[in-house]
Amino acid sequence: MAGYLIKDTTKEEREQIVAESLGNIEANCDGCMRGLADMYQDYIDGKKELREINMEFNTRFVKSGDDMPGRHSCAMYGE
Repeated sequence: MAGYLIKDTTKEEREQIVAESLGNIEANCDGCMRGLADMYQDYIDGKKELREINMEFNTRFVKSGDDMPGRHSCAMYGE
């Protein structure tokens, strides 16, 4: 396989990439892995690149230092 971009992969290859990245999603006990797999469905379907999906996910959790006084968004500055 040449890469991870949609243009370089087939749908089957993208399914395999997601499955291998997340581990055994069929043997989960709390259901959270299934949710992670669903999050990547747009990549599997060729609608969004992995980078886009990961950026959208991360933006929900990143806050600037202004949002949380005494805290920094970089883990290097952790308390």
